Amino acid sequence: MPAIMQLESTLTERYQTTVPESVRRALHLGKRDRIQYTIRADGEVVLTRASARDGDDPALTPFLGFLARDIAEQPGRLRAVDADLAQRIKTLVGMAEVDLDAPLSADDE
Repeated sequence: MPAIMQLESTLTERYQTTVPESVRRALHLGKRDRIQYTIRADGEVVLTRASARDGDDPALTPFLGFLARDIAEQPGRLRAVDADLAQRIKTLVGMAEVDLDAPLSADDE
């Protein structure tokens, strides 16, 4: 298959590199996304977006990607949480304690 585009990146001293923007767009990659490398018998290496792992939330990853893109494209829209909103949140949740590592009950799943 003929190449549509050829790109280069440089390895750092720690063997890290930046994935070029056009590759990130083509693979729909966002921050913290995983990349899969497939090494073929002829030495060719194919880079693809890794499939979601078990336990990955199929809605959360695209939503976080959307937020990251929106923040990058419209940084002026970011606002700090003011004291009134923080107080309203505290009033709504009260003193509820949440253990994020606790398994869900059968009713919650």
